Amino acid sequence: MMGWSFYAGGRWMIRWLFVLLIRIVAVLAVIFAVFYVGDLAVYRLRGSPQSKVTVSRFVSIPEKARKTEFDYLGTFDAPCAVAIFDQGGESACWRLRRNPNLGIETQ
Repeated sequence: MMGWSFYAGGRWMIRWLFVLLIRIVAVLAVIFAVFYVGDLAVYRLRGSPQSKVTVSRFVSIPEKARKTEFDYLGTFDAPCAVAIFDQGGESACWRLRRNPNLGIETQ
C-alpha cells in the first residue's frame, strides 16, 4: 500500500514539472517573438540600414580517404543588415564580422 501512495505522489510531481516546463517554453517563445518584432520595427523605422563587411570565400573539395582540400577564392564585400537578427534577406552585420569566412561545400 505504501508503494502505491508514493507512485501517486510521484505521478503528480511529474505532471507538475511537465506543466512548469510547458509554461517556461511558452514564456521564452513570447519573449523571443517580442524581441524579434521589436528588432524588425527598429530596423524598418531606421530606414532599413545596411552596411558591407569584407568576407573571405573558400570552397571545400572532398578527396579520397576522407580528406578535404580548401581553395581560397578571394574576398568580396557582402551586404549586411544593421540589426540583431537577419532582416531584409541579409545576414546581420555582427554575425558577418564575427565569422568573416564563407565556406562553399561541393559534393
